Amino acid sequence: MKKWFCLFACLLLASMVAQAGKKITLRNLTDGTFSARYVGGMNAIDGTDEYARVAENGKIVKCSFKTGKETAVLFDVNNTVGEKIDGFDDYLISPDGRRLLIQTETERVYRRSSRATYYIYTIANRRLERLSDGGKQQAPVWSPDGNQVAFVRDNNIFLVKLLYDNAESQVTKDGKFNEIINGIPDWVYEEEFSFNRALEFTADGEMLCWVRWDESGVKTYDLQMFKGLKPQRMEYEVYPGLYSYKYPKAGEENSKVSVWSYDIKSHQIRQLDVPVPEDGYIPRLKATTDPNKMIVYTMNRHQDELNLYAVNPRSTVSQLIIREHVDKYIKEEAIGQIVIGRQNILLPSDRDGFMRLYIYSMNGQLLRTISVGDHPIDDVYGMDEQTGDVYFRAAVPDAHQRQVFVAHKNGKTEQLTSQAGWNSATFSGDYRYFLNQWSDYDTPPVFTVRDNRGKTLSTSEDNAALKAKVAEYGFTKKKPFTFKTSEGVELDGWMILPDGFDEGKQYPVVMHQYSGPGSQQVVNSWSAGSMGQGGSFDFYLAQHGFIVVCVDGRGTGGRGADFEKCTYLRIGDLESKDQVETALYLGKLPYVDKERIGIWGWSYGGFNTLMSMSEGRAVFRAGVAIAPPTNWRYYDSVYTERFMRTPQENPEGYAVNPIVRAPQQHGALLICHGLADDNVHPQNTFEYSEALVQADKDFKEIIYTNRNHSIYGGNTRHHLLRQVASFFEKELGKGEK
Repeated sequence: MKKWFCLFACLLLASMVAQAGKKITLRNLTDGTFSARYVGGMNAIDGTDEYARVAENGKIVKCSFKTGKETAVLFDVNNTVGEKIDGFDDYLISPDGRRLLIQTETERVYRRSSRATYYIYTIANRRLERLSDGGKQQAPVWSPDGNQVAFVRDNNIFLVKLLYDNAESQVTKDGKFNEIINGIPDWVYEEEFSFNRALEFTADGEMLCWVRWDESGVKTYDLQMFKGLKPQRMEYEVYPGLYSYKYPKAGEENSKVSVWSYDIKSHQIRQLDVPVPEDGYIPRLKATTDPNKMIVYTMNRHQDELNLYAVNPRSTVSQLIIREHVDKYIKEEAIGQIVIGRQNILLPSDRDGFMRLYIYSMNGQLLRTISVGDHPIDDVYGMDEQTGDVYFRAAVPDAHQRQVFVAHKNGKTEQLTSQAGWNSATFSGDYRYFLNQWSDYDTPPVFTVRDNRGKTLSTSEDNAALKAKVAEYGFTKKKPFTFKTSEGVELDGWMILPDGFDEGKQYPVVMHQYSGPGSQQVVNSWSAGSMGQGGSFDFYLAQHGFIVVCVDGRGTGGRGADFEKCTYLRIGDLESKDQVETALYLGKLPYVDKERIGIWGWSYGGFNTLMSMSEGRAVFRAGVAIAPPTNWRYYDSVYTERFMRTPQENPEGYAVNPIVRAPQQHGALLICHGLADDNVHPQNTFEYSEALVQADKDFKEIIYTNRNHSIYGGNTRHHLLRQVASFFEKELGKGEK
C-alpha cells in the first residue's frame, strides 16, 4: 500500500505540471513538431578515423570522427565538370575512395528497394558522368579497385568499365518482370530477409557472382489502383488498373534460387554448385578477400538450419564451413548480423537459449564464444581483426535497456556505456571512436563521440530544444510497471496518466501493443510509444482524458529464446491471452474504469487487437485494427512459416485466427487498411469483414485509396490518427467518472 501511495503522489504531481502545458494537436503529430534531430548519414571510411556525410548546400564532406570537424569536400553539386544536376538523394563511395556514385531521381520500389539515375563522380577532377543512358539503375556495386560498377536494370545485370570510357555491357539477358530476377531479391526475400542486393564482385574484380530467382511458378497477387490524390494517377482516371506481382503465401510455391558467376574477361557464365535444400532459401551472398571464395548462405524451408558455404566462382565447387541448427527457428536478425571478415566469421546465435556471438575461422573452426551472461546480444557493430576486439550491444541490465560492449581476445568484456536507457553505436572504420546515441523514456536522443574505451570526448547533439518543447507541451513521465498473470507469467509495461489525474476517480484506458515475435515496445527509449516521436500520440490521448498503457506479452524479445519462441506454431494464442490479462489487471486498479478499456495496434498489432477482442473474455469495450493480418494463410511464406511451418503441416495452428473467432468478437471495432498494401494485403480485411457480417457483428471500416502498409501521403496520416482518437473518444468516453 505504501508503494502505491508513493507512486500515486509522484504521478499526481507530474500530471498537475502537465496540465499547465500547451495542448498537443493531431497536426503536431504529422508536421514534425516533435521530431528529434539525429546525427545520421555517417558512412565510416574503412581503416580510418574519418567518415563521409551529406552536408548542407548539396555537398558531401569528409569529417574527423574524433572532432566532428570537416576535413575535405568530396562532392559539391554546384561545382562539377561535365554533367550538371540540381540535387541528389544518396551516394556510394568506391572502395579506393577516389570516386562516388551519386544517386538522383530515386523511385521507390518496395520497402528496401529503389531504382534511380546514378552518376559517376571522380573526386580529383570533379568530373560528373552518367553511369548509364539505358534507363534507371538498381542496386549498384563497385568493384574492389573502383574501376567497374555492376548494377541491375529490368531484372538483368549490367557492367560498366570506367577505364574503357564507361563502356557498358549486358551480363544476363533472361531477366523478365514476374519471371526471372538476377542480382536483386524477389519481394518476399527483400521483405523478410531484409536485403536489397545479391550481386558481388570477387576480391580481384575479375568475376561477378549473383543469386538468380526464378519466380515464374509463384502465384500472382493483384492490387487494384485508382486515380486517387496526392499523387494522382491519371492513367486510372476512368478505369482502375492493377499492379500484379509475385507473392508466395504460406504453404505455396516459392521462387527457385540458384547462384551464378560471370568471368569478365572470358564472358563465361557458370552456375555454382551450391547445395540448396529442396524448397530452401539463399538469404545472402557475401564476398571475401579471397578471389576464389564467395560465401553463400542457405536455409531449409523450416528456417531452423543455416549453412554457410565457401564457393569457388571459377571451379563452381562448394565447401560447407558452418552448419547452424537452432530449435524452432533461426532469427532473421541473426542472419543479417553475420560478419564475414578477412580471417574470421562472426555468427550470432541463440542456440543455447540466449543470443551470443560465435567466432569461427574461415575454415569453420569455432575459436571463441562471446556473451554477457544470459543477457541477449541484439546488435553487432564490427570486429577489429588486428586486435581481436568485437564490438556489440546487449540487453543489460534488463530486457528494456541496451548497453554497448567490447569483447577482447583475452576473454575480458568491457561495458563502454553506462547510462540507464537505450544506447546504440556507430564505429569509425579503425574502431578507435564511436558515436553513441542514448535516450530513455523521457529524454530525446543525445549523441556523444567516445573513444573505444567509452570515454566521452564531445557532444554532437543533445536535442535540448526538443526536450524544452515537450516539457512545454506537457509530456509527462512514462511509468514502468510489472504484474503477474493468472498463469503466473510476469509481464512488463508502462503507462501514461491523463491530465489532471485524480487517484480518487476512474479513467478509461487505451492499450497499444504490437506483440509480434521478437518485437519490443516496452523499452526505456525515446522510441517507446505508439507512433514514435517520444510517444506524442499517446500524450495526445492522455491530454484527452485517457490512461495509455503498453505491455509486452509472451513472444516478445529481450528475455531469451524460451520466452520469445513459446508462441511457436500457434501465434496469436498466448499474445492475445496476455493482452486480456493486462486488461483484467488494469481493471483492478482503483483509478481504472474496467468497463472502458480499449486496445489498438498496427500490422501484427492489428492482428493481436482482433485476437484479443475475440479471445473469449469480454474485457475490451472498443478496439482499432490497422492493416491487420486476419488469417496467416494469406501472409507470405518466409515470415509465416518461420513461426508456423506450413498450413499443410500445422492446420491446427493456422485455425487460430480472427476470422475463425469472428463469432466471438466483442466490443466496438474500427478496421483501417490501405488499398495498395503490398505487405498485408487488403484481402485480410475484406475476408474478415465478411466473417463479421455473417456473424452479425457491427463494425466500422475505412479504406485508404492507393496507400501501402504505412498509410501515408498528403493528409492521409493526419486523417488516420484522427479516426483512431475520435473512435476511442466516442466509444470509451474521455475523462474521469
